[in-house]
Amino acid sequence: MNGPQAHWLDDGGRLHLNHGPIDLIIGVFGPAEECQAAYGQAVARFQTVLTELVEELAELRRPASTKPRLFAGPVARRMEAAVAPLVRTFITPMAAVAGSVADEMLAALLAGRKLDRAYVNNGGDSAIHLGTGQSMTLAIAGTGHGLQDRIVIRAGDAVRGVATSGWRGRSFSLGIADAVTVLARTSAEADAAATLIANAVDLPDHPAIKREPARDLAPDSDLGDRLVTTAVGPLSPVEIATALDSGLAVADDFRRNGLISASAIFLAGQTRISGSMALAAPTKIPGKEVAHA
Repeated sequence: MNGPQAHWLDDGGRLHLNHGPIDLIIGVFGPAEECQAAYGQAVARFQTVLTELVEELAELRRPASTKPRLFAGPVARRMEAAVAPLVRTFITPMAAVAGSVADEMLAALLAGRKLDRAYVNNGGDSAIHLGTGQSMTLAIAGTGHGLQDRIVIRAGDAVRGVATSGWRGRSFSLGIADAVTVLARTSAEADAAATLIANAVDLPDHPAIKREPARDLAPDSDLGDRLVTTAVGPLSPVEIATALDSGLAVADDFRRNGLISASAIFLAGQTRISGSMALAAPTKIPGKEVAHA
């Protein structure tokens, strides 16, 4: 595996960082000298992020419990903290890995800097910074089903993290949601919550749903022998609604307990919304300011 890689994207305004499974797009807005320094800080921090995670990977793949573990690495500590409030259901810190990396990288580029806006997008899970009076528009997955594909996060909102999960994504899911997008205080918290909400969107033992043990697809998966979704066949409108309502119940519970701000759940053309999402007209959005989730 190659070491950490850094290069500018074709538009010249976004930084691409890659190391193994970690793939980041970073956008920074503000005074030129501050932006330059912030990008340099991000590159420097990125050099050891993956190696730190690998050192504690075995324990990170073990289920979280009511007794939080003391991890050495800052990203691992973020992962454990994000899943700790969710241990009533099976979850490992790996459910928050992408969001935790995004949070850590955002913290690194912000240290000592004065920026208007910034984001770190880790494969769709994003950590964002907004100065006073600022806002940012994010494109979300699973749209085309009654929800506009862009949402606005404003500085006054209690949201600095956005994450998406579902069986069609890059990670395994126990459920059948096409996509679940969550807004929360941090990207790590959004990532963990999206995982569990997506798991809850389900129709157990339905013949149209194909599943395989996670271990058969990835021998080192933190999900072990748990069955993960590999295909979803035709479902009736009533079945779709039933599955979505199961996920909505979990999302509403998380929101009532202050764990998330809002979520959007998508399955086969139907949508459920928990909380409030500010929608944006796509024609009003400068492309370089859009962070995809």
